[in-house]
Amino acid sequence: MKTNPTLEAIEDWLIREALGQPDIGEMFSGFCERLVDAGMPVERAMLTWATLHPLVEAESAFWLTGQEARLSQYRHDDEETDDWLRSPIRAVLEGRETRLRRNLAGANAATDDFPILTTLKADGFTDYLVLSTPFDLPTSKDFGPSGMIVTWATRTEGGFSDEAVEGLDYLQIRLALACRATIQSRIARTLAETYLGARAGSRVLSGLIRHGDGERLDAVIFYSDLRGSTALADRLAPDVYMTHLNAYFDATARTVMAHGGEVLDFIGDAVLAVFPIEAGGFDAAATRALQAADAVLARLEQAQAATEHPLLCGIALSSGDVMFGNIGIPERLTFSVIGRTVNAAARIEAMTKTLGRPLLVTADIAARAPQAFAPLGRFRLAGFGEEVELHAPV
Repeated sequence: MKTNPTLEAIEDWLIREALGQPDIGEMFSGFCERLVDAGMPVERAMLTWATLHPLVEAESAFWLTGQEARLSQYRHDDEETDDWLRSPIRAVLEGRETRLRRNLAGANAATDDFPILTTLKADGFTDYLVLSTPFDLPTSKDFGPSGMIVTWATRTEGGFSDEAVEGLDYLQIRLALACRATIQSRIARTLAETYLGARAGSRVLSGLIRHGDGERLDAVIFYSDLRGSTALADRLAPDVYMTHLNAYFDATARTVMAHGGEVLDFIGDAVLAVFPIEAGGFDAAATRALQAADAVLARLEQAQAATEHPLLCGIALSSGDVMFGNIGIPERLTFSVIGRTVNAAARIEAMTKTLGRPLLVTADIAARAPQAFAPLGRFRLAGFGEEVELHAPV
């Protein structure tokens, strides 16, 4: 391709973007706008890339002339929709092609194989080009090397010229370099937050990765444990037990997160979560934790109607100072909370079996809802020197 100073300027801009942490939507908008300013007849474009996420299969940035790019996500269960099954992007992926092009102008327009092309032709588009730029990043689907795909469309009479296609092909590789670093960073953040939690994942990515790194944190601790799990695991088939266990986690962990808590760990069939005492103070954290506990018990009762196996749990809430950081050995770390408050929550949860109450909280937490709780007395927790006053819902 002949040297084009304008395209070289776009290339230089992409290199500078690649050195930072650009927002893909903003970068794609800037890229398309620069193409238009350079005389490239681009009026519609969509950038799509596969990702590694427990819920999301792929992401995209959609751009139209005069508009900012709009970001979208496609869930794993979206892949069986009719739009996806009859998509040119799917055809390129499954065929492991690097290019697909359709003329949309005139009587011989090729629009029969993909419904989107009929829509584009009706909107006055004359040419549709799909360019795939593979690069190696982990994804949940095996279509060969992952990477990104960009669809380009124009209303220009005669469609894209050979020079325009050559220019798009040349610059898209540079765009891929800039996108790759950002996609890799997004995947790393997703994995860190999925497996460690938002707060812990953020701290790990910010550099708290050494053995012993951490911080002291005032928090309300949520601890729940599934009842009868050992007996269920013994008599149920592994896949049935896994389904049952995930129904319990859906009712507990998801509900805790919906109320502003952060799930730090799944300890077998127990859930350890934290409600940090921050801007709203202790009252706000304790109130959220109490609301979460009530909602968990309500959701378990609803879920019980859909299964013949018992869905019961014990829940404990305690509050105090904890250590939030890396524990383990340098070769194998986990980011969690440790300390007296965490141990107390686990011991109090064990007391729910002894006292026959599904929810037990300490006196300071019960004081946030005095009409809803009553004291049960003072009890000595295993491993603790002094007794603790426990409260249960009335």
